[in-house]
Amino acid sequence: MACEDLSAALPAPAHPMAKPGYGKRSVPDQPPSRPGDFGHLPARAAYIAGFLDRLCENAAMDAKTIAKAQPLYGQQAVRSALNELGEAGHLRRVRHRVEPTDTGTDTDTGTGTRWVFRTYWSRTARDNEWWARFLDGDVPGAASPETPITTSPVTTSSPASMSQAAPSDVTQEPQPSAAYVALAQLGRAEPRLALSHADCAALEGLAAEWFARGADTARFTQVLVAGLPEAVYSPRALVQRRLRDKMPPDLAAAEGAAAPRQPPPPRLIMECTECRVPGRPEALPGGLCRACRGGTTAEVPRALPPTAVQVRAAQVRGAIRTALPLRV
Repeated sequence: MACEDLSAALPAPAHPMAKPGYGKRSVPDQPPSRPGDFGHLPARAAYIAGFLDRLCENAAMDAKTIAKAQPLYGQQAVRSALNELGEAGHLRRVRHRVEPTDTGTDTDTGTGTRWVFRTYWSRTARDNEWWARFLDGDVPGAASPETPITTSPVTTSSPASMSQAAPSDVTQEPQPSAAYVALAQLGRAEPRLALSHADCAALEGLAAEWFARGADTARFTQVLVAGLPEAVYSPRALVQRRLRDKMPPDLAAAEGAAAPRQPPPPRLIMECTECRVPGRPEALPGGLCRACRGGTTAEVPRALPPTAVQVRAAQVRGAIRTALPLRV
Protein backbone atom coordinates (compact mmCIF):
# COMPACT_ATOMS: atom_id res chain seq x y z
CA MET A 1 0.00 0.00 0.00
CA ALA A 2 1.43 3.37 -0.96
CA CYS A 3 1.96 5.99 1.69
CA GLU A 4 -0.40 8.35 -0.15
CA ASP A 5 -3.37 5.98 0.34
CA LEU A 6 -4.11 7.23 3.85
CA SER A 7 -7.24 8.61 5.39
CA ALA A 8 -8.33 12.22 5.08
CA ALA A 9 -6.77 12.82 8.49
CA LEU A 10 -3.31 12.61 6.89
CA PRO A 11 -2.54 15.97 5.29
CA ALA A 12 -0.14 16.52 2.42
CA PRO A 13 2.76 15.94 2.15
CA ALA A 14 2.70 12.19 2.86
CA HIS A 15 3.79 10.86 6.22
CA PRO A 16 7.61 11.02 6.64
CA MET A 17 9.57 7.82 6.42
CA ALA A 18 12.13 6.78 9.02
CA LYS A 19 15.73 6.02 8.13
CA PRO A 20 16.21 2.62 6.42
CA GLY A 21 15.90 -0.12 9.04
CA TYR A 22 13.93 2.03 11.49
CA GLY A 23 10.28 2.92 11.95
CA LYS A 24 7.10 0.87 11.66
CA ARG A 25 7.19 -2.90 11.23
CA SER A 26 3.90 -4.78 10.92
CA VAL A 27 3.81 -8.23 12.49
CA PRO A 28 2.79 -11.05 10.13
CA ASP A 29 -0.32 -13.22 10.15
CA GLN A 30 -2.87 -10.40 10.49
CA PRO A 31 -6.44 -10.38 9.15
CA PRO A 32 -7.37 -7.69 6.61
CA SER A 33 -8.46 -4.30 7.88
CA ARG A 34 -12.15 -4.03 8.76
CA PRO A 35 -14.39 -1.32 10.23
CA GLY A 36 -14.46 -1.49 13.99
CA ASP A 37 -10.98 -3.01 14.38
CA PHE A 38 -10.27 -0.55 17.19
CA GLY A 39 -13.77 -0.11 18.61
CA HIS A 40 -12.63 -1.56 21.96
CA LEU A 41 -10.30 1.40 22.52
CA PRO A 42 -11.03 4.88 23.90
CA ALA A 43 -11.75 7.51 21.23
CA ARG A 44 -8.28 9.07 21.21
CA ALA A 45 -6.41 5.76 21.13
CA ALA A 46 -8.81 4.39 18.47
CA TYR A 47 -8.17 7.42 16.23
CA ILE A 48 -4.38 7.12 16.57
CA ALA A 49 -4.60 3.34 16.05
CA GLY A 50 -6.50 3.78 12.79
CA PHE A 51 -3.97 6.37 11.69
CA LEU A 52 -0.98 4.13 12.47
CA ASP A 53 -2.59 1.08 10.88
CA ARG A 54 -2.70 2.83 7.51
CA LEU A 55 0.95 3.93 7.56
CA CYS A 56 3.50 2.30 5.30
CA GLU A 57 6.26 0.01 6.51
CA ASN A 58 9.23 1.97 7.87
CA ALA A 59 7.08 5.07 8.43
CA ALA A 60 8.26 7.29 11.28
CA MET A 61 6.49 6.32 14.51
CA ASP A 62 7.78 8.88 17.02
CA ALA A 63 5.25 11.01 18.88
CA LYS A 64 6.53 14.30 17.43
CA THR A 65 6.11 13.18 13.82
CA ILE A 66 2.69 11.63 14.44
CA ALA A 67 1.49 14.80 16.16
CA LYS A 68 2.48 16.89 13.12
CA ALA A 69 0.92 14.44 10.64
CA GLN A 70 -2.66 14.49 12.00
CA PRO A 71 -4.82 17.45 13.06
CA LEU A 72 -6.54 16.36 16.27
CA TYR A 73 -3.91 15.59 18.92
CA GLY A 74 -0.69 17.20 20.06
CA GLN A 75 2.57 15.54 21.00
CA GLN A 76 1.71 14.79 24.65
CA ALA A 77 -1.69 13.38 23.72
CA VAL A 78 -0.09 11.18 21.04
CA ARG A 79 2.46 9.91 23.56
CA SER A 80 -0.34 8.98 25.95
CA ALA A 81 -2.24 7.25 23.13
CA LEU A 82 0.85 5.22 22.20
CA ASN A 83 1.09 4.07 25.81
CA GLU A 84 -2.58 3.03 25.71
CA LEU A 85 -2.02 1.12 22.47
CA GLY A 86 0.95 -0.66 23.98
CA GLU A 87 -1.04 -1.66 27.06
CA ALA A 88 -3.86 -2.87 24.79
CA GLY A 89 -1.39 -5.11 22.93
CA HIS A 90 -1.17 -3.32 19.58
CA LEU A 91 2.46 -2.17 19.58
CA ARG A 92 5.88 -2.71 21.11
CA ARG A 93 9.06 -0.67 20.79
CA VAL A 94 12.17 -2.79 20.19
CA ARG A 95 15.92 -2.31 19.87
CA HIS A 96 17.47 -4.58 17.24
CA ARG A 97 21.24 -5.21 17.39
CA VAL A 98 22.83 -5.37 13.93
CA GLU A 99 26.34 -6.81 13.54
CA PRO A 100 28.77 -5.36 10.96
CA THR A 101 29.02 -8.81 9.35
CA ASP A 102 25.25 -9.05 8.74
CA THR A 103 24.38 -9.26 5.06
CA GLY A 104 21.12 -8.64 3.30
CA THR A 105 19.90 -6.12 5.88
CA ASP A 106 18.29 -2.83 4.98
CA THR A 107 20.60 -0.90 7.30
CA ASP A 108 24.07 0.44 6.58
CA THR A 109 25.91 -1.03 9.56
CA GLY A 110 29.32 0.49 8.89
CA THR A 111 32.20 -1.11 10.75
CA GLY A 112 30.74 -1.58 14.24
CA THR A 113 27.73 -3.02 15.98
CA ARG A 114 24.69 -0.73 15.79
CA TRP A 115 21.22 -0.69 17.29
CA VAL A 116 18.19 0.15 15.19
CA PHE A 117 14.91 1.15 16.82
CA ARG A 118 11.64 -0.20 15.50
CA THR A 119 7.99 -0.09 16.50
CA TYR A 120 6.21 -3.38 15.81
CA TRP A 121 2.53 -2.89 15.05
CA SER A 122 -0.30 -5.41 15.24
CA ARG A 123 -3.83 -4.64 14.07
CA THR A 124 -4.94 -7.51 16.30
CA ALA A 125 -4.41 -6.96 20.03
CA ARG A 126 -1.86 -9.46 21.40
CA ASP A 127 -1.13 -10.38 24.99
CA ASN A 128 2.25 -10.10 26.72
CA GLU A 129 3.02 -13.80 26.20
CA TRP A 130 2.45 -13.54 22.45
CA TRP A 131 4.78 -10.54 22.13
CA ALA A 132 7.47 -12.32 24.14
CA ARG A 133 7.24 -15.37 21.87
CA PHE A 134 7.25 -13.20 18.75
CA LEU A 135 10.41 -11.36 19.78
CA ASP A 136 12.05 -14.73 20.45
CA GLY A 137 11.01 -15.97 16.99
CA ASP A 138 8.66 -18.56 18.49
CA VAL A 139 5.30 -17.67 16.92
CA PRO A 140 3.86 -20.33 14.56
CA GLY A 141 3.41 -18.98 11.05
CA ALA A 142 5.30 -15.76 11.83
CA ALA A 143 8.67 -14.84 10.41
CA SER A 144 11.40 -13.89 12.86
CA PRO A 145 11.39 -10.15 13.66
CA GLU A 146 15.11 -10.17 12.87
CA THR A 147 14.40 -11.07 9.24
CA PRO A 148 15.03 -7.95 7.16
CA ILE A 149 12.42 -6.74 4.71
CA THR A 150 14.09 -6.84 1.31
CA THR A 151 12.83 -6.82 -2.22
CA SER A 152 14.49 -8.41 -5.25
CA PRO A 153 13.92 -7.30 -8.83
CA VAL A 154 12.12 -9.87 -10.97
CA THR A 155 13.60 -10.38 -14.43
CA THR A 156 11.56 -12.05 -17.12
CA SER A 157 12.66 -13.11 -20.59
CA SER A 158 10.49 -13.91 -23.53
CA PRO A 159 10.94 -17.20 -25.44
CA ALA A 160 12.09 -15.22 -28.47
CA SER A 161 14.87 -13.48 -26.60
CA MET A 162 15.98 -16.79 -25.10
CA SER A 163 16.14 -18.42 -28.53
CA GLN A 164 18.23 -15.53 -29.88
CA ALA A 165 20.66 -15.50 -26.96
CA ALA A 166 24.22 -16.49 -27.73
CA PRO A 167 25.55 -19.68 -26.14
CA SER A 168 27.95 -17.62 -24.03
CA ASP A 169 24.95 -15.75 -22.58
CA VAL A 170 23.27 -18.95 -21.44
CA THR A 171 26.12 -21.18 -20.28
CA GLN A 172 29.01 -19.80 -18.24
CA GLU A 173 32.21 -21.60 -17.36
CA PRO A 174 32.69 -22.15 -13.63
CA GLN A 175 35.20 -19.79 -12.09
CA PRO A 176 38.38 -21.36 -10.63
CA SER A 177 38.66 -21.38 -6.85
CA ALA A 178 41.12 -19.26 -4.91
CA ALA A 179 43.06 -22.42 -4.06
CA TYR A 180 43.41 -23.37 -7.75
CA VAL A 181 44.54 -19.85 -8.68
CA ALA A 182 47.12 -19.77 -5.88
CA LEU A 183 48.58 -23.08 -7.07
CA ALA A 184 48.65 -21.95 -10.70
CA GLN A 185 50.51 -18.75 -9.73
CA LEU A 186 53.28 -20.58 -7.86
CA GLY A 187 55.23 -20.83 -11.12
CA ARG A 188 55.30 -17.02 -11.39
CA ALA A 189 56.79 -16.63 -7.93
CA GLU A 190 59.17 -19.58 -8.33
CA PRO A 191 59.71 -21.17 -11.80
CA ARG A 192 60.84 -24.43 -10.19
CA LEU A 193 57.26 -24.92 -8.87
CA ALA A 194 55.44 -24.47 -12.19
CA LEU A 195 52.40 -26.78 -12.11
CA SER A 196 50.20 -28.08 -14.89
CA HIS A 197 46.41 -27.92 -14.97
CA ALA A 198 46.21 -31.54 -13.88
CA ASP A 199 48.63 -30.85 -11.01
CA CYS A 200 46.55 -27.88 -9.77
CA ALA A 201 43.32 -29.88 -9.99
CA ALA A 202 44.84 -32.75 -8.01
CA LEU A 203 46.23 -30.49 -5.27
CA GLU A 204 43.25 -28.11 -5.09
CA GLY A 205 41.63 -29.91 -2.15
CA LEU A 206 44.74 -29.63 0.07
CA ALA A 207 45.25 -26.00 -0.89
CA ALA A 208 41.60 -25.19 -0.15
CA GLU A 209 42.10 -26.46 3.41
CA TRP A 210 44.83 -23.84 3.88
CA PHE A 211 42.43 -21.06 2.95
CA ALA A 212 39.70 -22.55 5.12
CA ARG A 213 42.13 -22.24 8.07
CA GLY A 214 42.74 -18.54 7.49
CA ALA A 215 45.73 -18.46 5.11
CA ASP A 216 45.80 -15.86 2.36
CA THR A 217 47.49 -16.04 -1.05
CA ALA A 218 50.61 -14.16 0.06
CA ARG A 219 51.19 -16.39 3.08
CA PHE A 220 50.39 -19.51 1.05
CA THR A 221 52.96 -18.64 -1.60
CA GLN A 222 55.63 -17.56 0.89
CA VAL A 223 55.53 -20.85 2.81
CA LEU A 224 55.59 -23.07 -0.30
CA VAL A 225 58.47 -21.37 -2.11
CA ALA A 226 60.76 -20.80 0.88
CA GLY A 227 63.91 -22.97 1.24
CA LEU A 228 63.62 -24.95 -1.99
CA PRO A 229 66.40 -27.35 -3.00
CA GLU A 230 68.59 -26.34 -5.95
CA ALA A 231 66.96 -28.87 -8.26
CA VAL A 232 63.26 -29.72 -8.18
CA TYR A 233 62.57 -32.81 -10.25
CA SER A 234 58.87 -33.23 -9.39
CA PRO A 235 57.12 -29.93 -8.56
CA ARG A 236 53.79 -31.67 -7.94
CA ALA A 237 55.24 -34.14 -5.41
CA LEU A 238 57.17 -31.41 -3.60
CA VAL A 239 54.18 -29.09 -3.37
CA GLN A 240 51.97 -31.95 -2.18
CA ARG A 241 54.47 -32.83 0.57
CA ARG A 242 54.72 -29.20 1.70
CA LEU A 243 50.97 -28.71 1.64
CA ARG A 244 50.60 -31.59 4.09
CA ASP A 245 53.64 -30.96 6.31
CA LYS A 246 53.21 -27.18 6.63
CA MET A 247 49.40 -27.13 6.95
CA PRO A 248 48.47 -24.25 9.34
CA PRO A 249 46.66 -25.14 12.56
CA ASP A 250 42.89 -25.12 12.77
CA LEU A 251 42.55 -22.19 15.17
CA ALA A 252 38.76 -22.26 15.19
CA ALA A 253 38.69 -25.86 16.40
CA ALA A 254 41.46 -25.20 18.95
CA GLU A 255 39.70 -22.17 20.41
CA GLY A 256 36.40 -24.05 20.58
CA ALA A 257 38.02 -26.90 22.51
CA ALA A 258 39.91 -24.59 24.86
CA ALA A 259 36.96 -22.54 26.05
CA PRO A 260 33.23 -22.89 25.45
CA ARG A 261 31.72 -20.06 23.50
CA GLN A 262 29.70 -17.57 25.48
CA PRO A 263 26.17 -17.03 24.24
CA PRO A 264 25.87 -13.81 22.27
CA PRO A 265 23.94 -10.93 23.79
CA PRO A 266 20.29 -10.75 22.76
CA ARG A 267 19.67 -9.20 19.36
CA LEU A 268 16.22 -7.91 20.31
CA ILE A 269 15.51 -5.84 23.41
CA MET A 270 12.09 -4.39 24.14
CA GLU A 271 11.78 -0.74 25.19
CA CYS A 272 9.30 1.03 27.42
CA THR A 273 6.83 2.83 25.17
CA GLU A 274 6.93 5.92 27.40
CA CYS A 275 10.52 6.41 28.63
CA ARG A 276 12.38 4.09 26.19
CA VAL A 277 14.19 2.25 29.01
CA PRO A 278 15.29 -1.20 27.70
CA GLY A 279 14.25 -4.48 29.30
CA ARG A 280 13.11 -8.04 28.73
CA PRO A 281 9.45 -8.53 27.69
CA GLU A 282 8.50 -9.99 31.07
CA ALA A 283 9.75 -6.79 32.76
CA LEU A 284 7.61 -4.57 30.48
CA PRO A 285 4.01 -5.86 30.60
CA GLY A 286 1.85 -3.76 28.34
CA GLY A 287 5.03 -2.28 26.91
CA LEU A 288 5.61 -0.11 30.01
CA CYS A 289 8.24 -0.29 32.71
CA ARG A 290 7.26 -0.34 36.39
CA ALA A 291 7.88 3.38 36.89
CA CYS A 292 5.71 4.35 33.91
CA ARG A 293 2.95 1.99 35.08
CA GLY A 294 2.81 3.97 38.34
CA GLY A 295 4.80 1.53 40.48
CA THR A 296 7.80 2.34 42.69
CA THR A 297 11.02 0.55 43.43
CA ALA A 298 10.43 0.49 47.21
CA GLU A 299 7.39 0.36 49.43
CA VAL A 300 6.68 3.64 51.24
CA PRO A 301 5.78 3.08 54.93
CA ARG A 302 2.26 4.16 55.81
CA ALA A 303 1.79 7.01 58.30
CA LEU A 304 0.54 6.09 61.81
CA PRO A 305 -2.89 7.37 62.91
CA PRO A 306 -2.89 10.14 65.61
CA THR A 307 -4.05 7.79 68.39
CA ALA A 308 -1.18 5.43 67.74
CA VAL A 309 1.27 8.36 67.85
CA GLN A 310 -0.07 9.40 71.28
CA VAL A 311 0.27 5.86 72.65
CA ARG A 312 3.84 5.60 71.38
CA ALA A 313 4.74 8.97 72.92
CA ALA A 314 3.34 7.92 76.31
CA GLN A 315 5.35 4.70 76.17
CA VAL A 316 8.56 6.61 75.43
CA ARG A 317 7.98 9.05 78.29
CA GLY A 318 7.32 6.18 80.72
CA ALA A 319 10.50 4.42 79.67
CA ILE A 320 12.52 7.60 80.20
CA ARG A 321 11.16 8.12 83.71
CA THR A 322 11.92 4.51 84.64
CA ALA A 323 15.46 4.78 83.40
CA LEU A 324 16.29 8.04 85.34
CA PRO A 325 18.22 7.50 88.67
CA LEU A 326 16.49 8.57 91.95
CA ARG A 327 17.76 11.82 93.53
CA VAL A 328 18.81 11.69 97.22
